[in-house]
Amino acid sequence: MLKRTPLYDIHAAAGAKLVDFGGWDMPLHYGSQIEEHHAVRRGAGMFDVSHMRVLDLDGHDARAYLRILIANDVDKLTPGRALYSCLLNEGGGVIDDLIVYWLDAEHYRVVVNATTAEGDCAWLHAVQRGAVGPKKHFAVSILPRRDLAMIAVQGPAARPILRTVMEGLDGDAAAAIDRLQPFHAAAADEFFIARTGYTGEDGCEVVLPAPEAADLWQRLQAEGVAPCGLGARDTLRLEAGMNLYSNDMDESVSPLDAGLAWTVDLKSARPFIGRTALEQRGKTREFLGLKLLERGVLRAHQAVRTPHGAGEITSGTFAPTLKAAIAMARLPLGVRPGDEVEVGVRDKVLPAAVVKMPFVRQGRVLV
Repeated sequence: MLKRTPLYDIHAAAGAKLVDFGGWDMPLHYGSQIEEHHAVRRGAGMFDVSHMRVLDLDGHDARAYLRILIANDVDKLTPGRALYSCLLNEGGGVIDDLIVYWLDAEHYRVVVNATTAEGDCAWLHAVQRGAVGPKKHFAVSILPRRDLAMIAVQGPAARPILRTVMEGLDGDAAAAIDRLQPFHAAAADEFFIARTGYTGEDGCEVVLPAPEAADLWQRLQAEGVAPCGLGARDTLRLEAGMNLYSNDMDESVSPLDAGLAWTVDLKSARPFIGRTALEQRGKTREFLGLKLLERGVLRAHQAVRTPHGAGEITSGTFAPTLKAAIAMARLPLGVRPGDEVEVGVRDKVLPAAVVKMPFVRQGRVLV
């Protein structure tokens, strides 16, 4: 039986098209994926992301543990700040991408993907007890917070509306929204509010007790925030140039070949799991955007022909904001933005422009 989030009954009552997403019964859309996409770009939309796994890490070894565990430098964090990083295996492949929040002293919060959550937890425990990595036991507890739900509210009007709604629930939480800088988070009573997201728009992700999620969802909807499903979430993240695990990277792919070199700290001498493999192999592929120059549809696994050799699309879609087909692609070294390549689309070979991502950021078309 598929797992359900605390908001499942609301999705079903709203007539959402429900699909199997990594073992979860999730809304694909509520009628029009395109309208939901535009709602986020032009106003405010909300997503049920309660299927994602929240993990709390506590203990005096928490920072030392994270310094070994993830590829980015946890020492960049100050209280309340968020850090995007990859969790790597010893061969330098991406087990998952995740966000780490430093709450206070020895307390961190980590959010991992739903489809990889069980494997992530097993890996975290293996590193904690010294079964992999430096063969050291770390004094840190790893607590899955299955008692929590998460709602992402995104779009240019998202934060003002969320603040208005939160004012009626918790004044401290409403005030925290005013203070939040991008990629920071704050805890206020039973709410944890992060100014992060997966759409290329401003907004917040609200973590709260599962029994309270339906009330917040309904209050937001009453203020004009559009319920949005996985379909719009995918087109929005692709326009924003944001990777999707299993499409754009996995355990066989280095973050250096997935456009995620900026999340890997190779400047300091800090050892971390996967570092040796990354340094030995280096970058072997470019990861760039494509914009189709003729009518057609771009999809994952389509072949790309370039003057430097063959490449492959990892994610592709019709981009509602651009009104064009776009894609992310892993391409040979030497391919650059501004080049023109060819993509095999069904029985045709169509021209595409190589572009630097993102395609869209905060409503502005950049390509």
